[in-house]
Amino acid sequence: MASSSGSGEVATERRGIPGAQFVEDVQTYLAQAGLDVNSALAFLQERLQQYKLVEMKLLAHRGIFSAKIPDIEKCLDTVATLQAKKGSGEALLADFEVSEGIYSRARIEDTDSVCLWLGANVMLEYSCEEATTLLQKNLENAKASLEVLVADLQFLRDQVTITQVTIARVYNWDVHQKRIRQAAAPAKDS
Repeated sequence: MASSSGSGEVATERRGIPGAQFVEDVQTYLAQAGLDVNSALAFLQERLQQYKLVEMKLLAHRGIFSAKIPDIEKCLDTVATLQAKKGSGEALLADFEVSEGIYSRARIEDTDSVCLWLGANVMLEYSCEEATTLLQKNLENAKASLEVLVADLQFLRDQVTITQVTIARVYNWDVHQKRIRQAAAPAKDS
């Protein structure tokens, strides 16, 4: 919708999330939209629910990336430790998780390669240098994706706030109009 005297500016869309319109003048907004109060409130409530659904999805993705980043950093530290021990003739003792809550101890001699889980039950062997490069790239991608998600969540929260304020403004305007009509009704009767 274009900006006019009755409504504020419409925020631009961000990655498929439509911007909310701040309404300054409810009467002009309703007239331009061709809606009555109940229809406008229903539309705004539906939009608010859509925002909440998108927020839940984004929060789930944020949780995934927030968990993934420390795992990648831990893998990078492990590869760096293996590289540091390489050539020293000293074996590395490590505890690793076999299953949830079940650990085993491993003695790792000099190694030139590591195996990385790629997902979907796929594991590949990489040289330590290749593994470090791949893990660094994955870490950068995860951090960049997390930044985008955080920005999307902030944009979404702003849209939720604008929509909630608009709902309150439309509702309050309707209550005010009803009071004006009620006050005018007894004056006509007398």
